[in-house]
Amino acid sequence: EHLPRHVPILSCSKGIELETLELMHELINETLSDPSSGYHPPLAFMSGPSFADEVSRGMATGAVIASNDKRLGKRIADMLRSERLRTYLTTDVVGVEVGGAVKNVIALAAGIAEGLELGVNARSAIVTRGCYEMRRLGHLLGGRQSTFTGLAGIGDTFGTCFGPSSRNRQ
Repeated sequence: EHLPRHVPILSCSKGIELETLELMHELINETLSDPSSGYHPPLAFMSGPSFADEVSRGMATGAVIASNDKRLGKRIADMLRSERLRTYLTTDVVGVEVGGAVKNVIALAAGIAEGLELGVNARSAIVTRGCYEMRRLGHLLGGRQSTFTGLAGIGDTFGTCFGPSSRNRQ
């Protein structure tokens, strides 16, 4: 009731709900939709290698905006785009969400391997196999294969696994 119906939601949250295995778009829709009127909130999702500290310092960044509503996605992508922030648009909400959730698991495993000093070979194998599994899971859930080879898949995974700003590596 505190969120006007016309206000679009840009979710930057990553994850899969543990008990139901729902993605963020499902949880948001479940929470904010009104089945009696057929209302569903206008949703978009942002993902990609975009550490806040680098964005705030004006460093070059690429990100993906995903929305089932192409007009909303374009409006948000255009609003965020700047000389230093390049936004790309997709309708593959599931692929972007699966990529964002799974890359965190991959990064945790890579961080553990780094902490245990298992070497670059082990970390590279973990990340490579993790990206393969991300693509398989995402495809099974309805995501497009191309999403996982782009910024919202391997791009975000590489940044999170190897970037010094990643919380998942600490």
